[in-house]
Amino acid sequence: MSQDTEQQIITDATNETAMNRRAAMGFLGKLGLGAAAMGLAAGSTATAAPAKNIDGDVLNFALNLEYLEAAFYLAAVGRVDELRKIGGGADIRLPAGLDQDRGMQFKDGNVQALARDIAEDELQHVKFLYGALGKAAAPRPVIDLNGAFRAAGQAASGGKIDGFNPFANDLFFLHGAFIFEDVGVTAYNGAATLITNPAYLQAAAGILAVEAYHGGAIRSMLFQQRQISAAAGLYVGQVVQAISNLRGKVGGMKDQGLTDAKGMAVFAPADANGIAFPRSTREVLNIVYLAPGAKKGGFYPNGLNGNIK
Repeated sequence: MSQDTEQQIITDATNETAMNRRAAMGFLGKLGLGAAAMGLAAGSTATAAPAKNIDGDVLNFALNLEYLEAAFYLAAVGRVDELRKIGGGADIRLPAGLDQDRGMQFKDGNVQALARDIAEDELQHVKFLYGALGKAAAPRPVIDLNGAFRAAGQAASGGKIDGFNPFANDLFFLHGAFIFEDVGVTAYNGAATLITNPAYLQAAAGILAVEAYHGGAIRSMLFQQRQISAAAGLYVGQVVQAISNLRGKVGGMKDQGLTDAKGMAVFAPADANGIAFPRSTREVLNIVYLAPGAKKGGFYPNGLNGNIK
């Protein structure tokens, strides 16, 4: 991104922020909240210190997550070697039976079409963040899509599912995708408050939106099959709920399965106000490391690269 382009984006974003602030003041005034609730947003130097600029660290944290998602989807469609050309030569561990040139064998054309579309999106996310960070970009860490999935399957099912391989069939692929997508959405939402550059914030918001589209599509496919037998005597809905429970347990209780307490479908997990859950970087790490407080493990055997890890 050129300096002129970035400066124009920042100028446009600043003007838009001022307009939004005036509109928000009017709305809050109707609620009786007024200027007090907008003190920080108004930029009062008496009450708020400038935020420390850690944009590079936040973007590198996002890049680490995108490396993982891209590896998963690209492996499924036989394009993982494209990712190996970006970010260094760290290992991407895959199940032994997966044909890395052809990918997995899909039986449902709709699932295959979704996999191909998401794979392309995730690859472009990696290229975008890697290019934006330039020499400051974190190298690709070691990624485990073999043992980590087996461990996640056992943990989510209470030991009932052994040897889970998301590339074995279409249904298992959707379960594997479910593990990632909601985490990506909550991670970008949580990181929003850490970004100071409006141009970077807008880009992160755009990626978050795409991840949310992915998550909704995957949830829709799983919901349609929620009563189908998945594995170890468990239905699809039960497996997905178990995954959600595990993520919620280690990731701040910010999760939902395919249905809510009333049995209503959940295509967009959100709080009582219909707002997507945010997760802190620590909560996200708890999930991808498969252990609360861990510094490495799970999908990242050696940990993430960068300052937030």
